[in-house]
Amino acid sequence: MSIQIIYKKKLPRKSNGNLILFIDEKFDISTLKKYILSSEHSFVSDLIKNRDTDKEILVFDISSKRKIVLVSIKNNSKNSDVEKLGAKFYDIFKNKKGEFDLNSDTISNKNNNLIGHFLHGVKLKSYVFEKYKTKKNKNKISLVITGNNTPSLRDQIKFKAIEEGSFYTRDLVSEPGNILHPDEYAKRLKSLKKYGLKINIYDEKKLKKMGMNTLLGVGQGSIRGSYLVTMEWNGKNKKSKPLAFVGKGVCFDTGGISLKPAKFMEDMTYDMAGSAVVVGLMKSLALRKANINAVGVVGLVENMPGGNAQRPGDIVKSYSGKTVEILNTDAEGRLVLADALTYTEEKFKPKFIVDLATLTGAIIVSLGSEYAGLFSNDDKLSNQLIKTGEQVEEKVWRMPLNKNFDKLIDSKNADMQNINYVGGAGSTTAAQFLQRFILNKTPWAHLDIAGMAFSKYGGALNSGGATGYGVRLLNKLIEDHYE
Repeated sequence: MSIQIIYKKKLPRKSNGNLILFIDEKFDISTLKKYILSSEHSFVSDLIKNRDTDKEILVFDISSKRKIVLVSIKNNSKNSDVEKLGAKFYDIFKNKKGEFDLNSDTISNKNNNLIGHFLHGVKLKSYVFEKYKTKKNKNKISLVITGNNTPSLRDQIKFKAIEEGSFYTRDLVSEPGNILHPDEYAKRLKSLKKYGLKINIYDEKKLKKMGMNTLLGVGQGSIRGSYLVTMEWNGKNKKSKPLAFVGKGVCFDTGGISLKPAKFMEDMTYDMAGSAVVVGLMKSLALRKANINAVGVVGLVENMPGGNAQRPGDIVKSYSGKTVEILNTDAEGRLVLADALTYTEEKFKPKFIVDLATLTGAIIVSLGSEYAGLFSNDDKLSNQLIKTGEQVEEKVWRMPLNKNFDKLIDSKNADMQNINYVGGAGSTTAAQFLQRFILNKTPWAHLDIAGMAFSKYGGALNSGGATGYGVRLLNKLIEDHYE
C-alpha cells in the first residue's frame, strides 16, 4: 500500500470528503463546528458520549462516501507519541483506499511540527517490502494537508530525507542473500554518488595490500568478493573533523566452518543490518543537506564454509598490526569491524566513532527487542545516545566495559582471541575486543543491534521485518548535538 501526502493552501472551509480533525484529550469537539456541518456535529456529539475511552482515534461513518476521523492529542504529548498516533491511523486504514482531507488548523497545540510528526508516523508505518511478490497491495491513500499549522518546507525536506534513509536501510536488510551479496552491495553503494556522497570502494586486491586480513579472512570461503566502502558527506568546511559511523556488512552468515544450526539460519540475511543503517544515515544526511561533515564506513563480506574458508585455530594479522587467533569462525562480525574501526580512526581522525552491528545473540538474551546494547569509552557520547534514543523511541542501554574482561579474550598464541571460551559476558567481551582496535582514544560507541534490526512481530513504527533501527537515532543525535 502506498501513502501520498499532498499539501494544499486552501480547500472549501467545510470539506465534503473524508476528514481528519484533531481534538484534545477530553474529546471536546465544540471547536469543530466551523469545520463540519451542524448535523454532523450533532451526530458525532451523540456518539462520542459512549466512546471507548482507551481509543485515541475514533472513526465515524457519516455516509458510504464520508468518514470523519477524530485524533486525540494530549497536551503533554511528545513528538514520538504523535508519530505513534500516525502509525495507528495507518493501521486502521491500511487495507482501505481513498482520500482524506487533514485540517491542520484543528490542532490545539500550535506547534507546526506535530502535524509533521503525525505524518512521519504514517509514512514510517506504511513501509512494506513487496519486491518479490507477484500480487502487490495496490491500495492507495492520499492525505491532503491544509491549514496554517503544516510543517515548513525545511521540515518537510527533513522528514522525507529521514524516511527515505530509513526505507533504504529496510530495503537493504530485506533483500535475500542471493541478491544482495557483497559484489551487488558494493555496486549499489557506488550509485549513491548521485546524492553528493563521495564513494570509495576497496576490493580484495586493495585490502590485501592494505593489510586488512581480519576482514578478508571472514570472506575468503565465499566465491563473492570482500570490500571496504567509505561514504563521505562534506556539508561543512573541510577543516571540521567528521563524525564517523562504521557498520558490519556480513551479507549472509552461515557461521563458516563453525557452522550455525540450520533452524533460523535464513534470518542471517540481515546480518548486514549495521552497514545498512550507516548507508541509510548517509543517504539521509545528503538528502537533507546536513550542516556537518560525516563519513560512513562499511565492511562487506559473506561468511561461507568452503575449501578456502578460514579455519578455527587460524591466526591473522589485523590492519592495526595486532594478531588475532580465530577460535570460532562464527564470531566474524568483530573481525570485520576490527579493521574498519582502525582504518576509520587513522584515515579520517573523526570527532567520534559509532559502530553498529548485529554482533551477538547474547545481547538479545540481555535486552530482548526493546533496547540496543551500548558500549562506550566516552560518557558524553553515551549520554547523548541514551537521551536521543528516548526521544525517538530507538532506545539504548549502556552495558559495562572493563579491563578485567580483557583476560577472557587474551590468547596464549596471539595478541587476542576472537571469543571468550570461559563462557558468559558474550556481548561485553565482543565489545571489549572491538575497543582494542581504537588506538588513539577517539570517543567511541558500539551499538549491538542484534535484537533491534529485524522484528517478526512489528513495532510501533514498522509493520514487521526490517525495522531501520538506528537511522532516526543517529540523525537526531547529529541534529541536536553536532549541527
